[in-house]
Amino acid sequence: MKVGIIGSGGREHAICQSIKKSAKVKKIYCFPGNAGTDEIATNINLDLSNFENLKNFILKEKIDLVIIGPEKPLVDGLVDYLEEFDIAVFGPNKFASQLEGSKIFTKKLCQKFNIPTAKFGVFNDKTESKEFIKKSNFPIVIKADNLASGKGVYICESNIEAITAIDEIFDGKFGKAKNLLIEEFLDGEEMSFFVLSDGVTIKNFGTAQDHKRVLEGDMGKNTGGMGAYSPSRLINEDLEKKILNKIIRPTLKGLSEMGNEYKGFLYAGLMIINNEPFLIEYNVRMGDPECQTILPKLKTDIFEVFLSCCEKRLKKTNIEWLDKKSLSVVICSKGYPDKFNKNIEIENIENVKLSPNEYLFHAGTTKQKEKIYAIGGRVLNFVSVSDSFNDAKKKITKNINKLNWTGGFYRKDIGYKVIK
Repeated sequence: MKVGIIGSGGREHAICQSIKKSAKVKKIYCFPGNAGTDEIATNINLDLSNFENLKNFILKEKIDLVIIGPEKPLVDGLVDYLEEFDIAVFGPNKFASQLEGSKIFTKKLCQKFNIPTAKFGVFNDKTESKEFIKKSNFPIVIKADNLASGKGVYICESNIEAITAIDEIFDGKFGKAKNLLIEEFLDGEEMSFFVLSDGVTIKNFGTAQDHKRVLEGDMGKNTGGMGAYSPSRLINEDLEKKILNKIIRPTLKGLSEMGNEYKGFLYAGLMIINNEPFLIEYNVRMGDPECQTILPKLKTDIFEVFLSCCEKRLKKTNIEWLDKKSLSVVICSKGYPDKFNKNIEIENIENVKLSPNEYLFHAGTTKQKEKIYAIGGRVLNFVSVSDSFNDAKKKITKNINKLNWTGGFYRKDIGYKVIK
């Protein structure tokens, strides 16, 4: 069978690598892919916002299954469009994708179905927002309502920081803003919790701990993710039941009552306080770099998992995992998440020779005349699967040192809460 993967990041390279293992898959196309996917699939450079061109190519090449990696095509309704032409697509439709596309949609759903989350208010102009923060206790959290690539969240310690956040959101830093969200600050520890749904059945798909801040010690600006480890150190049987019963199931029941089924990955960003889960936000796809951290532990054929979701037979699909620890570290272009130079050659990448259970996933890369260049903020993902997080970290550090890329930087403390 033929598979198409939409996206160009580390998540899509990890999905591509996992699908490549399936005996049922004969050809993979990546739209547009990166230098890593170019080694194992056919990269097709099409505009992802031009749904018609994508559809025409998919039909012409007789692609059997399309997997959508990033959030924007999902929020923009690519699933709905392709399904009109009887194309099998893995991912939620436009209505369900509002769980990520609009934080306010999700907050109102939480309110209606008693899903534990931070107290919040919705504000539609600067004046109203600034009046509210004068009466607020700090810290508070201010969020852009729309997609912001993981960067539209401000944890404000003072009135001055809050005013800056309000101004930046309403001045269009993350696109046109009709309103924003102001939330109480929840003091706990974050965790990423993943499930799969085919619209009827829910199955767990692992946990992880992402490191969002750009600097060591969880300092500095928010990023798309500097590294992750899996499983989360917080997960236990009792907490898992609470997450499913208090958060995931009520959410999917709420969507069902609105006349909608959820198909695809659902990623709950949670705050855990005294073993109680609170929903921070939803993502309607696998996380990045959590995907790169979790997928190498999967024993089951992932193509079969995706297909079973599209065919509503997930209940009959047994998902098996390696009983191992996994760690990923992201190499970024110098200057990220602010201004950074593009088209910088990654000089020593051929020096990296991977052992079994070690992975190198590309993100913001491109290949030109047999050389590989960095074109994005997050560039490479080094991953190791091992019996211990300590051992995984040592192996990753060894490979990063082999790379010795002068154009990049990384956080040396990924996994510091589980590594002594």
